[in-house]
Amino acid sequence: MRKQRQLAENVWYEVRTEVNIEEPLFRLPWTKVLLHRVLREIRKRYPFEMRGLRLEEAWLTFYVKPDDGFKLPLIMQLLKQTFSLRFNIIAGRTGHVWGERYESEILDGEPPEWAEAVDWAAINKSANTPVAGAMAYTLTWDSLRSPGMTITTRFSAKNASKPVSPPG
Repeated sequence: MRKQRQLAENVWYEVRTEVNIEEPLFRLPWTKVLLHRVLREIRKRYPFEMRGLRLEEAWLTFYVKPDDGFKLPLIMQLLKQTFSLRFNIIAGRTGHVWGERYESEILDGEPPEWAEAVDWAAINKSANTPVAGAMAYTLTWDSLRSPGMTITTRFSAKNASKPVSPPG
């Protein structure tokens, strides 16, 4: 039986999650752009502070502090689910993108000094970078009626019939 996740309000969490079967996913420049797009969209709907964002081949590590009323599991569900949907569509593949559950620890105080605040201006600039193959699909946030609601996707019939080759 797995250990129950510890949650609290107004605290910093250290979060780590691994890509499925240790694929070096974040070596590909377009995956970083995709991750930045997803982070930007989630932050618009569910405010949070983030520091020390590191993309290390098959690992994503960062410190996050959700605003009052927003929970870490909701932010992580949206991050992993949305990134997976988009990645699989662009890469023309199916299956899991992320490995096991994400790991999180509540920090006692602030993140370490080396963990700089995320530069959202740079993330916005990166998120606006064109991604080859990304225009072949449309993904919308149809309904987020309550926390924990899943994201629904809509595809046009024109795009649904043809698989998309991976960028590059």
